[in-house]
Amino acid sequence: MDSDQPTESLGGTKPLGGTEPPEGTGPSEATKAQPPKKVILGLKNRSHRLWRKVKPKAWLVIRSMDLRTMTQSLVTLAEDNMAFFSSQGPGETARRLSGVFSGIREQALGLEPALASLLGVAHNFDLDPETPANGYRSLVHTARCCLAHLLHKARYVASNRRSIFFRTSHNLAELEAYLVALTQLRALVYYAQHLLTTNRPGHLFFEGDDTVIAEFLREYVTLHKGCFYGRCLGFQFTPAIRPFLQTISIGLVSFGEHYKRKETGISVTASSLFTSGRFAIDPELRGAEFERIIQNLDVHFWKAFWNITEIEVLSSLANMASVNVKVSRLLSLPPEAFEMPMTSDPKLMVTISPPLAHTGPGPVYVRLISYDLREGQDSEALSSLIKSDGPRSLELRPRQQAPRSPALVIHIHGGGFVAQTSKSHEPYLKSWAQELGAPIVSIDYSLAPEAPFPRALEECFFAYCWAVKHCALLGSTGERICLAGDSAGGNLCFTVSLRAAAYGVRVPDGIMAAYPATMLQSTASPSRLLSLIDPLLPLSVLSKCVSAYAGGETDDQSNSEEKALGMMGLVRRDTALLFRDLRLGASSWLNSFLELSGQKPHKNVPKTESMRRSVSEAALAQPEGPLGTDSLKNLNLHDLSLRGSSESSDNPELSMSAEALGPSKPSDINFLLGPEDSRQEMNEMSSLKDSPQGMNAAFPKGFYPKISNLASMQIPIYSPIVKNPFMSPLLAPDSMLQTLPPVHIVACALDPMLDDSVMFARRLRGLDRPVTLRVVEDLPHGFLSLASLCRETRQAAALCVERIRAVLAPPGAAASRHARSPLPRSPERPAPAPAPLLV
Repeated sequence: MDSDQPTESLGGTKPLGGTEPPEGTGPSEATKAQPPKKVILGLKNRSHRLWRKVKPKAWLVIRSMDLRTMTQSLVTLAEDNMAFFSSQGPGETARRLSGVFSGIREQALGLEPALASLLGVAHNFDLDPETPANGYRSLVHTARCCLAHLLHKARYVASNRRSIFFRTSHNLAELEAYLVALTQLRALVYYAQHLLTTNRPGHLFFEGDDTVIAEFLREYVTLHKGCFYGRCLGFQFTPAIRPFLQTISIGLVSFGEHYKRKETGISVTASSLFTSGRFAIDPELRGAEFERIIQNLDVHFWKAFWNITEIEVLSSLANMASVNVKVSRLLSLPPEAFEMPMTSDPKLMVTISPPLAHTGPGPVYVRLISYDLREGQDSEALSSLIKSDGPRSLELRPRQQAPRSPALVIHIHGGGFVAQTSKSHEPYLKSWAQELGAPIVSIDYSLAPEAPFPRALEECFFAYCWAVKHCALLGSTGERICLAGDSAGGNLCFTVSLRAAAYGVRVPDGIMAAYPATMLQSTASPSRLLSLIDPLLPLSVLSKCVSAYAGGETDDQSNSEEKALGMMGLVRRDTALLFRDLRLGASSWLNSFLELSGQKPHKNVPKTESMRRSVSEAALAQPEGPLGTDSLKNLNLHDLSLRGSSESSDNPELSMSAEALGPSKPSDINFLLGPEDSRQEMNEMSSLKDSPQGMNAAFPKGFYPKISNLASMQIPIYSPIVKNPFMSPLLAPDSMLQTLPPVHIVACALDPMLDDSVMFARRLRGLDRPVTLRVVEDLPHGFLSLASLCRETRQAAALCVERIRAVLAPPGAAASRHARSPLPRSPERPAPAPAPLLV
């Protein structure tokens, strides 16, 4: 079983150099002073309970170490383990363990001065001294998390390497994976240093020649990424979030395996269930396939995968666990022009036209959510706009109605401009409605690539103006209006406000944007370097979503086929595919069990050695051949493909793995590396080493990161439309940004979009506009959709609610409350001393 964090207790390990039991101690001597069996069971249970309490604290102790102390401790442990495994004979496993600790020592010593140099200048890019957050700090923090994990694992190996319970293969595989991750992180740190020398002082985004950034991005995307999606998945995030990330990654690669077969709906889900097992038990295979998927599959795949939460069954389950509200209605706003008064002179009116871009006039859908049934929400005028939304739209209306709320929240959901609706975000919106005591209107704007820019902006602006004009129907007096959104929705919140100011109509009283995207141009920044390792926002996925929003993606060709089949045709097709997959899946599982039950043990298993020498030491000294005891999980994909094609059927385990992993027909996605791929990778690496320019121009002599064997992805470098201030508000002129209302940004320290928030807040601060920036630690992009997952996400979601509440409060009450006591800081784990990330 692979894990994202150490599975052994720090509290139970002995310090390096501690006393070992004498080798001559026999079983009789060891059992003389043992307590009774019941006492032993009680001690074990108590130890297990104590471990669950001690483990997080021990992990924090390591993370609280300063960088130099952490590096020196890791180097010392690595040298000790190197010496031990070098003395264990000519075994392959011992040689690999000695080599991996040698590599850890080399990378740690090379990384420490580079991290120290970034820390020395990181404060120059903060919003203010009270907000120490930017991409340079995040990159250092991520590298230190990797060093901390290796330090913990090195301590565990040093304390347990002689134990008969020491899992040699598992620990070796984990050490090798994290060594590759540390090497790739070292490359990112060197890239960050290169940005320091090329960017303007105080600027996080590259603002130079397009050819330079194009070359930089072409080099960057060739780095190997699979190691961050296997055993090292989510190591930088809070431990509570990592099981969720593992589940998502397994589902992603299983879903992607069937996507190109044109399977849809229930069929893909059923097929994925039968094929997800091998990705759960083999993290190396999962990482390689994850990398292949994010590199090759188009935006339509991500649209389909992210919209899984829109399935009625899943959305119903999510809503069952969410807050019960009195009102949750989908409204259809007619595409009819209306007039609104201008703020400068209410006697003057401005016409708000319906959306027209790309697809012509059409209705705009919004979802009204209210914890209480308020006046106006059951009016005939509003009832005429209700669109059927399934059985969940049926409500029991109480006779008594609450008065209209003075506040109104207008919400714009995220999803990369290409996926999701208000239904996906409904669970946390219901909680907002309860906590804020205000109705919420969530806008379902049209999605790219079918409706690229500016269609989404037009629809959101139209819905915003309609809500402001008809707030009485929504259960609000409209005294205070907050515009709130996350990710792509945060981008639209800013641009809707800019458009409202340009029209001269009422702008919102404030904006709450969670991890917004303010720069959609393909460019480099320190935090965007983290997209190499982020499982939720890889660089290739970001570029595909932005390209779709900018109009660079075409419609999916399969849409015409599905339209031709019709609804009943789709149901019949999916049902047939479902039964086919059930039949094939059951047959595959039955054959697997029959093969495993008839498997014969290997004849070359070594005899049991003396008790004076542990089983682990015997395994280290054993030479391993093609049929040695090394686990299949420790082989790379190239070895698997060679072994699967060369070995006979006498080895059912290998033949079954080759059958399961290999492609079944040419249309399938082949995620195995053949001999040609390996030779190509070696040629690329050799040419990289021989070239005086290219990727190694930013690297010290003798350092070469691992290069991906996949074909380089073409990233759109320059598109005039992405520089439009209504698409990239960070590029808006000062005159436009001065029209924005008070802005409250909640960002993630480990988000590739962190620099978007920091630079946007710095621009507003430079214009003397009211802005706050709060940065939460150890959480991924999109934490609002995970609000009920763990304590950390609940605290971050509560911070967003507190920012909205500050906007909705009357100006006098908000000022007096702020004077009495500032808003509480999010109670998160303390950041390391050299690189504090919690704001």
